[in-house]
Amino acid sequence: MSLPRFPIPVVASLILILGGMPANAAEDVPKGLAGTTNTVIESVPFEPAAWELVWAEEFDVPGVPNPANWSHEIGYIRNNERQFYTDQSRNARVEDGRLIIEAHLDGKFERGISSASLHTKGKQEFHLGRIEARARVPTGKGTWPAIWTLGTNIGEVSWPECGELDILEYVGYDPMTVHANVHTGTYNHKNKNGRGNRITTAREPWLHFNVFAVEWYENRVEFFFNDQRYLVVNRQPGDDVGAWPFDAPQYLIVNLAIGGAWGGQKGVDESLFPHRYEIDYIRYYSRKSAADQESG
Repeated sequence: MSLPRFPIPVVASLILILGGMPANAAEDVPKGLAGTTNTVIESVPFEPAAWELVWAEEFDVPGVPNPANWSHEIGYIRNNERQFYTDQSRNARVEDGRLIIEAHLDGKFERGISSASLHTKGKQEFHLGRIEARARVPTGKGTWPAIWTLGTNIGEVSWPECGELDILEYVGYDPMTVHANVHTGTYNHKNKNGRGNRITTAREPWLHFNVFAVEWYENRVEFFFNDQRYLVVNRQPGDDVGAWPFDAPQYLIVNLAIGGAWGGQKGVDESLFPHRYEIDYIRYYSRKSAADQESG
């Protein structure tokens, strides 16, 4: 995602069944706001012994999303998208142990669609560590679900200087592909030098839950689809805050957009509504020291 309106926020030619493809491997797939990379996709299983759970949202209390963790964006926010974000339970609620975000055709709003976007700004923030979410995305032309972060200083420095980590981006017109992207003041799609990658899924991500994660270190960020690491962005010697704004904390956003600059590139199929986006959990870990890993 990108462009918040207000201050809250070849590798191998064979594609392995559990692997994927780099961002420049298929020129017929529209790139939208995606960046590029030379990252080689590889299997890197999660090692629980190396991490300590710091915070978790398990969505185990039905009803309104926990107000201690979540606030709602309200209105038309970014990217010329079609949905009006509301705080109504029709659009966002917890049921059956999951966060449900639904987009509906809705004549109450100018562009005819309502949805939801939740964020943790001012409530939960993240700096270094691993953020992971288990989710099932909606599909179809026009859908654009995401899980992402923005710098908590966005009100002072604006976007993209605050930094952005896109843990999950999915555009429904390219249904077997998921994306990760990194935006900074120096490197972003507006400058045509954004950094990102995509991976082809083995199973339909609208039928099956998958784990999407970022591991954030002092000198790099790594993005995962299940156990496949498919994007690594390294901090370079001499990088200033424009190139690497990730010495400061970020907050989390979970939203379902419809249409817009990327999701709407091939139109919006209104016959497919409503769209349902399900998040099973979100967990945040800190990396244990080597000594703690040995003693654990």
